[in-house]
Amino acid sequence: MHNLLKLENITMQFGGVVAVNNLSLEVNEGEIVSLIGPNGAGKTTAFNVVTGVYEPTNGCVSFEGKAIVESYPRGKMRKTYAGENRGAYHKRIVKTPDKITKLGIARTFQNIRLFKSMTVLENVLVAMHMRRKSNLFTATFMLNRKEEKEMRRKATELLDKVGLLDVKDELATSLPYGKQRRLEIARALATEPKLLLLDEPAAGMNPQETDELTAFIREIRDEFGLTIFMIEHHMNLVMDISDRIYVIDFGKLIASGVPAEIQNNEVVIKAYLGVSEDE
Repeated sequence: MHNLLKLENITMQFGGVVAVNNLSLEVNEGEIVSLIGPNGAGKTTAFNVVTGVYEPTNGCVSFEGKAIVESYPRGKMRKTYAGENRGAYHKRIVKTPDKITKLGIARTFQNIRLFKSMTVLENVLVAMHMRRKSNLFTATFMLNRKEEKEMRRKATELLDKVGLLDVKDELATSLPYGKQRRLEIARALATEPKLLLLDEPAAGMNPQETDELTAFIREIRDEFGLTIFMIEHHMNLVMDISDRIYVIDFGKLIASGVPAEIQNNEVVIKAYLGVSEDE
């Protein structure tokens, strides 16, 4: 199976706090992989490293076999570094979030971040502009009308595929919560990603909305040929949909495997899933 994303010895230290410590994991093409752990375990921090929001204190992130983020302890951090694998890395590769998006990595956030004053269609069109070919000159003299028309067609087609075409002209914030989540995912899909990162997509959803989201994630994986890397606290969703699961606690990897292995892992049960009542 082709490896799409690889994290090697990622450490993210803020002052004296090590939020992620020596994290290594892989996401293979076509998989749905989940990253779980207690609140404050470092899950979103790991996502922020992958997407260029944070430069790691140490370690390397590779996408499609090429390093896209790499760093090592420098300056004051050389003395205060508390993570593992000191001295293993000597390069510094930094890419901004927009450049990482252009490589084919898109994400959603735990707290919905739609453009509130824009319609559903406009939210998707904004994301599509990331791949536009027009420039200031062609836009000024309206030479990009053909491209704009094609983008609008693609945006409408995308909204149809995700079940939001009937609300395309409504303000994004007027949608029910579940549809706002769906729109945020659609906006990420508009950037034409190969890898989609979902940060707690079921947060705030009721059981019916969660079931619908589970089916939706499967559908978009198959429809768009995606690989999905997901943070989620709803264990029913995680166990139902994941091909593999990584578990972190206090920033460190404590287990990995298929859902059945994670459900029966004593370390995971004690750290996160809870001890059964009959014990």
